[in-house]
Amino acid sequence: MTSGTYTLLIELPESVTITFGAAGERELAAGTYAYTGSAFGPGGFSRIDRHRRVASGENDARHWHVDYLLGHPGTRIVEVVRSAEADIECAVSRRLAGEPIEGVGASDCDCNSHLVYGGEGEAFPDEVRRTHASARND
Repeated sequence: MTSGTYTLLIELPESVTITFGAAGERELAAGTYAYTGSAFGPGGFSRIDRHRRVASGENDARHWHVDYLLGHPGTRIVEVVRSAEADIECAVSRRLAGEPIEGVGASDCDCNSHLVYGGEGEAFPDEVRRTHASARND
């Protein structure tokens, strides 16, 4: 079992309104989103497998804010960026270029958000990989 920090790159094919549990509703534009999370708890990176099951419809449980996005029909995880044994969740979330979705995914820290909208371009995955690398090097 490996632990660390991960970022899910999530494709949303059309604009939607999603209710993120107690965080409330957010209007989301079509495009790519990055959700950064920590995998230091039990199971480590196996948490990513759980996220994949929610995205595929195999798991209906909604424990984290990102589950509401992943559970929406049409969303899919297009890539996962991992930094093994690196506790850089907040550093990555704060540094990502893009539009933070305020109050989503950051209920256990003082960050504004751990979900960032990267638009519809193809450069965002590279941005996420660079951000992980630079946060690991600090």
